[in-house]
Amino acid sequence: MKKVLLSILAILLLALVWYLFIKPSDYTVRFEAKTFPGAINQTIKLWDQTQDTVVSVSQEGDDIYHLTQKIKFGDSIHIYNWEMQAITDSTSKVKVNIHDENHSLANKITVPFSDTDFEKRSRKTVLDFMENLNDHVNKFKVTIVGEEEIPTKYLAYIPLKVTQFQKAGGMMKNLNYITQILLENEVQLDGSPIVQVTHWNMEKDSIEYNFGQPIIRSERLPMNTDIKYRRIFSKKALKAEYNGNYITSDRAWYALLDYAKANDIEVEPTPVEIFYNNPNFGGNELQWKAEIYMPIKEGNE
Repeated sequence: MKKVLLSILAILLLALVWYLFIKPSDYTVRFEAKTFPGAINQTIKLWDQTQDTVVSVSQEGDDIYHLTQKIKFGDSIHIYNWEMQAITDSTSKVKVNIHDENHSLANKITVPFSDTDFEKRSRKTVLDFMENLNDHVNKFKVTIVGEEEIPTKYLAYIPLKVTQFQKAGGMMKNLNYITQILLENEVQLDGSPIVQVTHWNMEKDSIEYNFGQPIIRSERLPMNTDIKYRRIFSKKALKAEYNGNYITSDRAWYALLDYAKANDIEVEPTPVEIFYNNPNFGGNELQWKAEIYMPIKEGNE
């Protein structure tokens, strides 16, 4: 009996030491979101820009499922470790492990016995984010179509390097310019405007892409401008339909990555987007349509 009691005491002591000195979080908030992890990832990053108390937010490489956020409250820095896991195509589990850099031990001692200011502040911060997330999710829709072919097109384009959030601005800035020059030279258009991403840095949320207008190749192509030309070749890809403001059409990229992961399909993170509405005409953004393709890696087709 004495050995059993000593074993129990040892286990309890080890558990107490782990809880007070090793456990990485002082408090954890869990919730479910009606969207996929990539949309949550991007909303956290954009939400940060509206919060004066946020010190930084960071992501390790291409791991979009984990974010570390530092927020200043008074004399303390609170670290929010966000973990996101897809449940279905349109729902995710979110866990937020919260840690106070300066008062962690005190929090761990008091949290189990009272509803502390630290807990209240943590819940309020996460609830504020959830409201922001719900507002964003209601403004777009992504529908996974499945495997299809990227259509073959000959493209007159301008190469651009921007952040993902600036992508639509680059489109708006160059659409009229490209179209006007092509029409002045009597070049025949061949479909809706296209974005072809050539490089995507998920850690920095930056992209390099070609934006342009599909055309019929001819001898009339203007060669004395900064417009370039290339052919987009047909290739198997995962396809989604996006409805919403084109600023956030990249949300479909993340949905396709989740779909590829769930179905064990290797893809190339170089999406192609085709846009069917002109934002200059306004209207209900949920009626705007884009087709999004994520190329499937060769050998995985």
